[in-house]
Amino acid sequence: MRLLLALSTAIDRLNEKVGYVCNILVLLAVLVSAGNAMIRYAFGYSSNSWLELQWYMFAILVMFGASYTFKRNEHVRVEIFYLILSDRGRLWLDLIGTLFFLIPACLLLSYLSWPFFMQSYAIGEVSGNAGGLVRWPIKLVVPLGFVMLAIQGISEVIKRIAALQGLVTIQATYERPTQ
Repeated sequence: MRLLLALSTAIDRLNEKVGYVCNILVLLAVLVSAGNAMIRYAFGYSSNSWLELQWYMFAILVMFGASYTFKRNEHVRVEIFYLILSDRGRLWLDLIGTLFFLIPACLLLSYLSWPFFMQSYAIGEVSGNAGGLVRWPIKLVVPLGFVMLAIQGISEVIKRIAALQGLVTIQATYERPTQ
């Protein structure tokens, strides 16, 4: 189990770094958006490449930010089940949900989106907009983002199993509402 916990720690560190990059992308996307708007309204000049760059940054931070959000346990969950479960029951619910729903769905979506990227790469797809950007690199973000989320799911499974065995304590971010 130590080896698996070491793997989980490595995955968590990777997603912390990815999350840091996503945080920077938020700032950059805001700066590009504001700069593009100011230049467009002040000087009457605009470029589709700046607009597409904003979209690309947003796509990257959504697809890669999902694994970071999941790692930090800040994702959306159906809390109706959490209201009636003990801490151990929550660990089991997280474990089952991640193993049987999240990881298979992410791997399936990654598998299905790979041809979408490959076709774009094969033809060297470029935006149809004047001054637009190359499209295939951003299409690679879709399968990679789902793989990153599945990998973080593996880390969470390892931590839940270790917690159920009493080897680690998982910091619960969920609190029952007060009456």
